[in-house]
Amino acid sequence: MNMQEYIQEAEAALLHTYNRYQIVLDRGRGVYLYDIEGTKYLDFCAGIAVFALGYHNEEYNHALKAQIDKLIHTSNYYYNVPAIEAAKKLKKVSGMDRVFFTNSGAEAVEGAVKAARKYAYLKDGSTDHEIIAMNHSFHGRTMGALSVTGNPKYREPFEPMIGNIRFAEMNDLESVKAAVTDKTCAVLLETVQGEGGMVPATEEFLKGVRALCDERGLLLLLDEIQCGMGRTGYMYAWQKYGVKPDIMTTAKALGCGVPVGAFLMTERVGAASLVAGDHGTTYGGNPLACAAVDKVLDLFEANHILEHVREVAPYLEQRLEELKERHGCILERRGAGLMQGLVFDRPVREIIDRGLEEGLILINAGTDIIRFVPPLIITHKHIDEMIDILDDCIEE
Repeated sequence: MNMQEYIQEAEAALLHTYNRYQIVLDRGRGVYLYDIEGTKYLDFCAGIAVFALGYHNEEYNHALKAQIDKLIHTSNYYYNVPAIEAAKKLKKVSGMDRVFFTNSGAEAVEGAVKAARKYAYLKDGSTDHEIIAMNHSFHGRTMGALSVTGNPKYREPFEPMIGNIRFAEMNDLESVKAAVTDKTCAVLLETVQGEGGMVPATEEFLKGVRALCDERGLLLLLDEIQCGMGRTGYMYAWQKYGVKPDIMTTAKALGCGVPVGAFLMTERVGAASLVAGDHGTTYGGNPLACAAVDKVLDLFEANHILEHVREVAPYLEQRLEELKERHGCILERRGAGLMQGLVFDRPVREIIDRGLEEGLILINAGTDIIRFVPPLIITHKHIDEMIDILDDCIEE
């Protein structure tokens, strides 16, 4: 079948919950993707910040193939070596103490919310505790994750959500303080908001929320699903400021393509929250997924990924700023590391569509922001190539 025939087959078979771009991707190598007709695309999306190591990394592929030949799944009634090794390494790079592997970022958020509420329940026996989340946040599409997502358009068709969620403003500490009641048990935020507009938490705000949580006996939950795993030049974005959470979530680049996530917590929370029977998953932490995590963490260290991001990210920022100066329709650049956004004075879908025609894959964050979350292995050459294409698309 040709490309259009495949797309027609997809539209006839798949539930239409995505307005997909009109290409059928087939393979990848490095920072480039190829469709089934052989057209080459420079990828500045990375599967929405997932493929940090680029495509067709041979060491990664061999590790997965070797695990497939040994054992793919056992369930959590038994131990498996890849999960043990992955958890040990994840603890080391995150500075956290306890790990629960999930299948996705949304599931990691679900687990983090449950852990926070169980922790509060064990303290006073009450079941009416509240969680403060941020407006414009995005934490996932499942009912619990949706309940703490600070965008009404995502929540309203599926209400009622889980209750006792309050919303405050990102980088506005006073709004968080105003939302605290005697029922509050936790504050949840993305260290860098992704879908909400590529907005990093300021150091002052993050430290202020941490101090507030310490003062009031609340848990700090940080969602590092998109901004974690080296994207800001630190393994987790909060590490730049030394503001350690009580519970954190991670996913996306954690498995570099294999569906896997995790929520992690300190020993204090781990010892006084979820116990046997409180939470579970059939597939989470299976040998194949954890073999991916294990190898990804090894490759991050061996290939000095964090150092590379810190070297190349300023150049991306510089080139985006130059683009902003050339085009009056670009209002602002914002973001952190290799998680950047350009804010336009108009919808950006037409520009993204035009870029795709010219061999450049980009995505949006809202209707007016182009999001740049490329593989972490990009070089100055790839940034220049992207800027040249995007510059022409904006001109047109």
